Amino acid sequence: MKFTTTTAAVAAMAGIAAAAKDSRTFAVLRFTNKGLVTTRADPIVNPGVPSGHVHNILGGSNFGFSSTGADLVKSNCSTALVKGDYSNYWYPTLYFHDPKTGNFEYVDVYYTNVYYFFEATNDDIKAFPTGLQMLAGDSMSRTVPAAGGGDQLDPSKGPINNVQFTCPRTSYNPPSYPVGSDGSKAGMVDPNNQGAGVGFPDVTCDGMYSPLRMDLHFPSCYNPAAGLTNYKENMQFPTDAGNGKQDCPPGWIHTPHIFFEVYFDTQPYKGRWTENQGTQPFVLSNGDVTGYGAHADFMAGWDEDLLQHIIDTCDAGDSGMDQCPGLFYGLNSGDCTIAPLVNEQVTGTLTKLPGNNPLSGFSYGAAPAMPAGGSAPASSSKAAAPASSSKAAAASSKPASSPSSKPASSPSGKPATSPSKPAATSNVVNAGQPAKTIESAPPASSLPAAGGAGNDAQCSAANVHTVTETITVTAGTPAATSVPSKGNSAAATVGGYTYAGCYQDNIGRVLTGDILPNLGPMTNDKCVANCVSKGFSIAATEYGGQCYCGNDLVGSSKLAESQCSMACEGNSKEVCGGSWAISVYSKTGAVSMKAAKRAEHVHRHRSLRH
Repeated sequence: MKFTTTTAAVAAMAGIAAAAKDSRTFAVLRFTNKGLVTTRADPIVNPGVPSGHVHNILGGSNFGFSSTGADLVKSNCSTALVKGDYSNYWYPTLYFHDPKTGNFEYVDVYYTNVYYFFEATNDDIKAFPTGLQMLAGDSMSRTVPAAGGGDQLDPSKGPINNVQFTCPRTSYNPPSYPVGSDGSKAGMVDPNNQGAGVGFPDVTCDGMYSPLRMDLHFPSCYNPAAGLTNYKENMQFPTDAGNGKQDCPPGWIHTPHIFFEVYFDTQPYKGRWTENQGTQPFVLSNGDVTGYGAHADFMAGWDEDLLQHIIDTCDAGDSGMDQCPGLFYGLNSGDCTIAPLVNEQVTGTLTKLPGNNPLSGFSYGAAPAMPAGGSAPASSSKAAAPASSSKAAAASSKPASSPSSKPASSPSGKPATSPSKPAATSNVVNAGQPAKTIESAPPASSLPAAGGAGNDAQCSAANVHTVTETITVTAGTPAATSVPSKGNSAAATVGGYTYAGCYQDNIGRVLTGDILPNLGPMTNDKCVANCVSKGFSIAATEYGGQCYCGNDLVGSSKLAESQCSMACEGNSKEVCGGSWAISVYSKTGAVSMKAAKRAEHVHRHRSLRH
């Protein structure tokens, strides 16, 4: 599909032209509570056959060994929260290699986010063409990137490094990576961020609601001369064009810059291995013990008009793409799953990695060569469907008309109704065991109020039990020595508000008066001014670009100042919180803290951690 006059009219109504961008906008794509399937398949690298290692797959239900973009847009359902995105997103699974037994235990995915960045550029940013295939990272890599421990996304400035791990922690003493590591025997820290680096850290990532995170940036310049499926040559990163803009080469198409955040739930394994010894027990499904072989794949299956509308009109930021204005078809809800494509156990406790992958990297040596033709290593497992089949075995029938066809437009230029989709199919029992699916922690907006059922149709008063104990504590302004003294620092006063310290945030948010207002590149001044204008006594910045307002910190606790160390997007000399850590400014120089104790919010398929 092409960008039509219908969506052009919608963009014009919003007062935003489909043209070059002077500043970055973005929106986070979230997913419904389950992943599509966990199986050994990769239609980009290993089309037509089982892949060499297991992936967690999200997105459209027509995923299969040989699926194409034309298949994906005919999917019956999708795990993407925004209806109209039938793309597939996938990445390798993670296993805990038990030091005592030698067994491999599947590590649950806590949740996955995919950021869609629309960068400042002199180019027109266009929707992904249907069927575009691209990769981030290199599954075969077992050596430290040439760029070192930091990320580097501009090809004009040297070798690219677009894959990192982030390890949020309550304290960075001892550090997350071995001191002085050059990456040859252990992972290597990012010189600009003590909480991130390349390769696996050798400690437990124990930040609240923030276990080990795999971060992967995809290139955003598409070369149509190379073609949709030439994933080795069809994409590259844009280069610095000056004035804060990034441009693609002439004749290339500038697409959204997508960024995966994959949270692996590694915290339950704390105490089962010896930390801070330069080694760690986690291994990717491809046998990689280093983490340097982390990678991800994307195949475009968007309704192109819908994605172009989002590019041209939406800057929902961390609030989520589901908050974008004028979504043609609304949102998905409920589960969307398909049967595993290979009959083998890939979750639970295993004696060997699926596909018989040997361990590789560091003392284990280089990765084994990929078999000719890109097929998987020899294995006793059998495909669940013939290799010639390009589609997964989704049980429900196809709709009578093509799902990619948009409904008739209303006089306003917006589609009048949502396209009809069959109900999501249920998962298929594999070898006597239920097939494992990915669980996602819900965004903060979906958490229920005290005693309520929330937005999840599977949650009812019968399975939600909340108890709240509230006390109020007034914390005085910290001494000047508590303000970070190295590098970036928190200002003592901003807009008449006084810095009160670094505090813990959580998935339910400790400040709920005004959440994630769209203020552009964040500074503490912007956040304080916003909170003052809305009558709140506390303002807080987080993760370099987020703002929160309120009158009490609910369920929070004081953190070490080192936890608030991320530079503000709008002023690199300021600190704007950290990962699940907020830099707090108060009208009176003190903060009111309410400690809330909340019991479990139990889902049918998993209990969330609160």
